[in-house]
Amino acid sequence: MSSTTTTLKLQAIPVDKEIENLIRSSKDLAVGLSSNDTRHFGPDPDGLEILPETTRKRLTDAGIDISEGYPSRPDKSLIPIYVDEATAIRDDDYEYIERAKNADPEKKALLGAAKEVIHLTKHIGTEIVGLQLEDLTDKQKDELALLVAERVVVFFRDQKLSPQKQRELGDYWGRVEEHPQASQVNGLPGVSVIWQDYFQKSLGTGLTFKNNNLGNWDAVKNSIRGTQVWHSDLVHEKRPAGITHLHLDAIPETGGDTLWSSGYAAYDKLSEEFKKFLDGKQAVFVSAHGYLDRKNPFAGPKKVERVHPLVRTHPATGWKSLYVNRGMTKRIIGLSSVESDLILNYLFDVYEKNADIQVRFKWTPSQPGLGTSAIWDNRVSQHRSTFDHEGKDPRHGTRVTSLAELPEFDPKSKSQREALGLPLDEKDFY
Repeated sequence: MSSTTTTLKLQAIPVDKEIENLIRSSKDLAVGLSSNDTRHFGPDPDGLEILPETTRKRLTDAGIDISEGYPSRPDKSLIPIYVDEATAIRDDDYEYIERAKNADPEKKALLGAAKEVIHLTKHIGTEIVGLQLEDLTDKQKDELALLVAERVVVFFRDQKLSPQKQRELGDYWGRVEEHPQASQVNGLPGVSVIWQDYFQKSLGTGLTFKNNNLGNWDAVKNSIRGTQVWHSDLVHEKRPAGITHLHLDAIPETGGDTLWSSGYAAYDKLSEEFKKFLDGKQAVFVSAHGYLDRKNPFAGPKKVERVHPLVRTHPATGWKSLYVNRGMTKRIIGLSSVESDLILNYLFDVYEKNADIQVRFKWTPSQPGLGTSAIWDNRVSQHRSTFDHEGKDPRHGTRVTSLAELPEFDPKSKSQREALGLPLDEKDFY
């Protein structure tokens, strides 16, 4: 009788709940994480062993408690097991305010207060000298949002910036993404840690000189081991990333640069006939992490999928941008898989192989002990890091990403070159 009762109780528990309970209660099972993942949940004492001194000082000066370890990992009970759970995160509707729309087009409050404004290339990248991000007024924040929308990425060296102030700035520009798996600054969800040295140690990523770029040839066949593959952040979100702010507080003397590529300019590299074909098309975008399918939990990892425009219109500039990236754009809707792959691989190459629409930034600040910030718009760009320092010099940063609007394509919008009156010479295409 007792055996029968036990069997009935087991049968009363849905299979998906049994699997979830098993995973959450086991130290050896995980979903949405690497099989080599040995990171602690909560503060990690092992991280303190390799924590750069400049980072330690920034954290302690800001009152961050690292006495029990660093960085911190969200509790295992909060990490989604099933793909429907992951999809439901931030799937609600809320009001998004495009701060750049409130800005003075001439940006007098921001640019007038700067000591120097340096455009690093013609199409992308501007450095602002002489301003502290933590001291910006709301008016200057609005103007900075517009400058980022126009120039794609904006840089600030010599910053004394606490993680708390970095989070506040992100909150001003949108809803800050709080990642359910990512390592974060202790006590500050939404302030993600970018620290390849730590991930190498805790994840066993096996990043080397020879393999760190392989995903840029084929992101499906070759493992993406870090952030060296061209990408845009959080494309699997219902409202993907808008402005992202990465602040590095430990920077190699040489190496560890980051590159950005302009989506506006990538779109304008295309022939006018090809633009017409792509305008209005939609694509499927996937998450970086995989989860279980509740209806078929033994089928292997399944990723969050979203449908977004292949060409999107920026709400502040009104310019069209090519919205794809090699690691997370799966297919174009309405085309065969062969047609989709051929077109997408070409579009990836347009972003990645045109040096005249890219900027490569060396992070090193001019004053010791201070950090450097890059603020970019994921809606109109891709980016990638370089691993040429090979972990021999410490590189640590914190990242805050503000989610933006539901992606839209406005058929009446113009490309950047059209809007600025620049030539669209196509003589080589005939």
